Amino acid sequence: MTSFGSGKISRFKLFLSLAMLVFSVGACHAQSGIFGLTAGQPAAPSVNSGVPPQTSYADLVTRVSPAVVTIRSTERSRPAQQFPFMDDPNFREFFGDRVPQQAPQRVQGVGSGVIITNDGYILTNHHVVDGALEIKVELTDNRTFTAKLVGSDQPSDLAVLKIDAKDLPTLSMGDSDKVRVGDFVLAVGNPMGIGQTVTSGIISAKGRQTGLSDGSFEDFLQTDAAINRGNSGGALVNTTGELVGINSQILSPSGGNIGIGFAIPSNMAKAVMDQLLKTGKVRRGMLGVSIQPVDADLAASLDLPAARGAIVTNVSPAGPAEKAGLKRGDVIVGINNQTIVDPNTLRNLVAGQSPGTNVKVSAVRDGKEQNFQVALAELPERKPSSDSDEPSDSETGVSSGKFGLTLQTLTADSASKSGLEPGDQGLLVSRVNPAGTAANAGIRPGDLIQEVNRKPVRTLADFSAALQQSGTRPALLLIKRRDQIVYVTLRQES
Repeated sequence: MTSFGSGKISRFKLFLSLAMLVFSVGACHAQSGIFGLTAGQPAAPSVNSGVPPQTSYADLVTRVSPAVVTIRSTERSRPAQQFPFMDDPNFREFFGDRVPQQAPQRVQGVGSGVIITNDGYILTNHHVVDGALEIKVELTDNRTFTAKLVGSDQPSDLAVLKIDAKDLPTLSMGDSDKVRVGDFVLAVGNPMGIGQTVTSGIISAKGRQTGLSDGSFEDFLQTDAAINRGNSGGALVNTTGELVGINSQILSPSGGNIGIGFAIPSNMAKAVMDQLLKTGKVRRGMLGVSIQPVDADLAASLDLPAARGAIVTNVSPAGPAEKAGLKRGDVIVGINNQTIVDPNTLRNLVAGQSPGTNVKVSAVRDGKEQNFQVALAELPERKPSSDSDEPSDSETGVSSGKFGLTLQTLTADSASKSGLEPGDQGLLVSRVNPAGTAANAGIRPGDLIQEVNRKPVRTLADFSAALQQSGTRPALLLIKRRDQIVYVTLRQES
């Protein structure tokens, strides 16, 4: 009995010890899951799990790189004349035509492109092929084709090429709207013409506007994946191998990569490409308004709850916006229930619609949000704008020293010199003190102040009376600058 009882007790102690050991191991594992990882952080693979950690994207690169090509464009470049005085007939009479003139030369540019269809349609940048006399496309299997330009769109900096080939490797379009800041991406292209190169990074930001090119329609994805000259037109792909952007620009004081690169989102690229394939050109919708950003001072002047949206500075006569009832001073805050953060967002949303499309425009007027139904017109080709000429020093006016301004009544002569219309009315800015409040507000000589705090001004008395209504808020000035109309805010110095 004793020996039997001792045996049972010993076996019971052994069982209890084993149970406590198993419980301890399980508790430690659970604690590591609770305390060892931050929220959303995946657990490290177990040594014996058979699932190795992600240490290479070689398989992904092998899959996507054949669809990225090198583009070599040849264009004519006429160098500066070595002997410009040869155009002088007296010089030619003395020396004859013995001094040689350098003949026009051809220069070659290098960029990249992405094969979109297996029968040879290629997406690239407009600036890669702009002005090209001949375009060659080199594949990763060393085949070379002469490409035909299907269509090119400068405002978006996109172009479509076609080569005569079949069964080509392609990249599928991803949804760039679903790309998140922090997503991992690869940039594939031919930087500096050294050959196909793959770099890695993350999406650093979205919705960037750089103004480095035409600047009309920019909605860039920013990445720190290394992009250099020659990468233009190449692919920005996600970790599933989808094309999420067309590499386009870099921001760099030296011309080399500093970790700030920009790619055109795939959704914008696809919309432009589809139109180029169908008609060879891009048609865009137009509201028929001039707009500018809403900053903190403008928001305060207009009693807006936040500095967002795009304020209407001018409405085109008989245009879509005027027909729908929009007015100068309205702040557009939405298009088809999509929030308008700034003018760039508004431009891209409207331009992405086809002419003739009806859109709902939400705008704040006198502190209340209203909705307008607008039938979009077609956006014409943009004409280059010219800078304002300053009035001559001989012009005189009435000084408003409080703001560092010299104002004068508008005459037909001064209107002509400032690039204004004879029917324009307001006070002309003839001088601006560079150290004054007006200069800080962005007011320039040649500007025509038409309104102050929504009231027309024709005389200095009108100007002063309207300013007094501002109180502690910045004054809201409507200014015409040649063919451009803008709002500025003028703060009174304390």
